[in-house]
Amino acid sequence: MNETVTLDQLQQWIDEPPYHEFLAIRAVEVDTEAGRVVLRLPFRREFQRSQKEPQIHGGITAAFIDIAGDYALAALLGHGVPTINLRVEYLRMAAATDLTATARVVKAGRTVGVVDIEISDAGGRMIAIGRGNYSTRAG
Repeated sequence: MNETVTLDQLQQWIDEPPYHEFLAIRAVEVDTEAGRVVLRLPFRREFQRSQKEPQIHGGITAAFIDIAGDYALAALLGHGVPTINLRVEYLRMAAATDLTATARVVKAGRTVGVVDIEISDAGGRMIAIGRGNYSTRAG
C-alpha cells in the first residue's frame, strides 16, 4: 500500500480542488494503516436548503460523504481515486451544525475499493450514512 500520510498532507490534498476550498473541509484524523479518516465540515449559511430554515441541503451532505470516502481510500493507496458509485441514506435532518465524517475502507481491491462513511452533527447524532465505490487504479 502506501507510506503513512500525515494529517498535514491529507489537508493539502483536501485543499487542492476549488470546490473543497469553498466547503472549507478540515482534516481531523488520519490512520493510513486502517484506511480511516475523520473530516469536519464547518456550517455555513450557504449550505442551507432554505432562506428561512437553517437545515443543511442534502447535496452538501452527499458531497461530504463522497469526499470523505475518497480520501480514506486515497490515504491508504497514496493517490487520488475516482468515484464509481455512491449510496447515501439520510437518517435525520441536520440544521445549523458542523458535520463530522468518519470514513473507513472496507476493501481495497485491485480495481475497486469500498468505503463506509458516517456523518454526525456537532452533538454526535448520526445524520447520514453512505457507501462509496472507487477505482483503486492510479492515473
